Amino acid sequence: METRKVLSALSYFSIMFAGFIFPLIVFFASGDPEVKRHSKSAFLSHLIPLVPVPFFMFAGVTQFTVNEQDIPVFFLVSVGIAIILSLIVLIWNIIKGVKVLIEE
Repeated sequence: METRKVLSALSYFSIMFAGFIFPLIVFFASGDPEVKRHSKSAFLSHLIPLVPVPFFMFAGVTQFTVNEQDIPVFFLVSVGIAIILSLIVLIWNIIKGVKVLIEE
């Protein structure tokens, strides 16, 4: 198997073990433009689950409640969105990594 394919696929699969650090290292260490393209794509996709973090912070400060109960609605909604977003990104990265390994 080619090193180019392995590095590109590992950039996508690294969401399970190294987060955004591995694609960043591969991007700067590799000279192959295709590996750089895949590592940049993987890096950006690994950053997507960080989008709801400001909402968590805002929800932690404000704590909206419903019907005078202590249910932090905004916080629970943002956690739900973060979980769904993380699962979508995980599945997308696995699919992209397998496609890189399969392509000729």
